[in-house]
Amino acid sequence: MSLFWRIFALNAVVLSTATALLLWAPVTVSVPVVLTEAVILVAGLVVMLVANAALLRIGLAPLDRLTTLMTTVDLLRPGQRLPEHGRGEIAELIRTFNAMLERLEHERATSSARVLLAQEGERRRIAQELHDEVGQSMTAILLGLERAADEAHEPLRGELRQAQEITRESLDEVRRLVRRIRPGVLDDLGLISALTSLTTEFATHAGLRVLRRFEPDLPSLDEQTELVLYRVAQEALTNAARHAEADRVEVSLIHTDSTMVLAVVDDGRGTGVLREGAGIRGMRERALLIGASLDITSRPKTGTQVRLIVPVPRKPSP
Repeated sequence: MSLFWRIFALNAVVLSTATALLLWAPVTVSVPVVLTEAVILVAGLVVMLVANAALLRIGLAPLDRLTTLMTTVDLLRPGQRLPEHGRGEIAELIRTFNAMLERLEHERATSSARVLLAQEGERRRIAQELHDEVGQSMTAILLGLERAADEAHEPLRGELRQAQEITRESLDEVRRLVRRIRPGVLDDLGLISALTSLTTEFATHAGLRVLRRFEPDLPSLDEQTELVLYRVAQEALTNAARHAEADRVEVSLIHTDSTMVLAVVDDGRGTGVLREGAGIRGMRERALLIGASLDITSRPKTGTQVRLIVPVPRKPSP
């Protein structure tokens, strides 16, 4: 039934009921109108309006649900759909909206994948240039300063030693930056070694107590999935160090029959109401890249928990 005929039928039911009551009710209207008759007529009008409003609310409820979903839908949380029942204009509108959501989610996931892959490629190139060009140049400067300091006399020797120390610290910072931009240990030694190196570095530089709990014999993952797990852990640790005012962070990686779960839990102040900035939305985009789901909870006095649930193919039974 179309929306027009649906509203017409609802109004027809109300008006027909009111007409029947006027025909068979023992009520007459005098001229001039008596107070009791006026009260009865006004009460009847109120009943008609209330009944009409209630029936229209029921009939147009699918449109209210559609409006609510349209104002709250988030393409980074796929799967939000309205139930499709019956026929008619409203059912067709809901089916069209659900199809549009599915198309938009697919296009968002595809475009996000291209952007993230391009970002990782650019990260790899920058890290390689920093390592090969800047790192080697600073190493050559460090060796030159060392030779000059060995041959110089005081007080020039002390100044050269000081410049040498500054150059060494700068070289260490460049190397640390290279590891953060593109973790070579992830490519060379795998996910567990990369996460171990990441947590150790955060414990050293951020002053956090980091606990690790990695299950043994984890299944092998493709390169893209390992990179997403690493980046989500990196962003969660960064948020804990910058915003949570935490003292302790636990990083765990466990495996079930069909999923692998990465969890980063801190004991910071929490917020209660989670405000999703660029970092969290970036984590959600990375999760969509591999078909994973990201769950973030933040409560006052109990801290923040970040859980990335990655589907893993079941092992074939022997």
